[in-house]
Amino acid sequence: MEIDNIECVSVSDGLNDNEVPRHHNHHHRHHHQNPHFSSSKTHNVNVVSSTIFPTTSVHELLECPVCTNSMYPPIHQCPNGHTLCSSCKAKVHNRCPTCRQELGDIRCLALEKVAESLEFPCKYSLNGCPGIFPYYSKLKHESMCNYRPYSCPYAGSECSMVGEIPFLVSHLRDDHKVDMHSGCTFNHRYVKSNPREVENATWMLTVFNCFGQYFCLHFEAFQLSMAPVYMAFLRFMGDENDARNYRYSLEVGGNGRKLIWEGTPRSIRDGHRKVRDSHDGLIIQRNMALFFSGGDRQELKLRVTGRIWKEPPPPPPPNSSDNNLCFPTPIPNQPL
Repeated sequence: MEIDNIECVSVSDGLNDNEVPRHHNHHHRHHHQNPHFSSSKTHNVNVVSSTIFPTTSVHELLECPVCTNSMYPPIHQCPNGHTLCSSCKAKVHNRCPTCRQELGDIRCLALEKVAESLEFPCKYSLNGCPGIFPYYSKLKHESMCNYRPYSCPYAGSECSMVGEIPFLVSHLRDDHKVDMHSGCTFNHRYVKSNPREVENATWMLTVFNCFGQYFCLHFEAFQLSMAPVYMAFLRFMGDENDARNYRYSLEVGGNGRKLIWEGTPRSIRDGHRKVRDSHDGLIIQRNMALFFSGGDRQELKLRVTGRIWKEPPPPPPPNSSDNNLCFPTPIPNQPL
């Protein structure tokens, strides 16, 4: 968002260089070989290519030589038995990338059948995922795995950076020049000289370090049903389950009126546009924003204050031990 003047006041001083951890992104793709498969088991797949040796791992057989990703049906092969995935087949102009033979339209049914019987660890096992999955279920799991790296929450550009939270915090500060602040309360003042210039994806981002976690405060302007609006919302730099442990409030006002929003921060697993389009935040109509700004209603001056707090843990479930159960004392039979 083209904001002419931005002021931010937080409870404590901003983070210095020592407070934001600097980590390299270690989330390169790893090859995982299942210990349950010995080299003797690869003899069964020798039929797919004369160039495959018994010592070749099953995982290597299922790796596309072009994109190096795991292959899923349909798996294609050339007349000499070299295989590649369906998405790469369209990119090599119908020529085998290994022997340059014409590919034709040959399916490698033997390798597809072998893959169907295999199980492999999640590719994020080095990040802590303990799961072992059937080959054709592994891809779906990895797309939702809680151990997968996070995408950069910066919404002002198409940033493709991924990594763990400490790495992304450093990336936001160093590469996107995002303001970093410590504290669980904030006071932002947004000023725009021409509030009638409202375009999609004009926005502002600030990162807060609070309770040992990081939160992204978004403020932006966009069109909602052809009407220009301003919106502020908070995202949690972590998983959805952890985000539920926190609450936040936002308040904006002026001229004796105010709007208050209270909610649970969304995880950065949810994309910026998804959160915005769900209207899960404080939405201010432009006419109301100009009313809050006072003056001649020709300049936007919004002061947004907020607070983040931690939700108390839920009460423990009632103890079902027999020692703590109360039963009515039986009444002895009375003689007639």
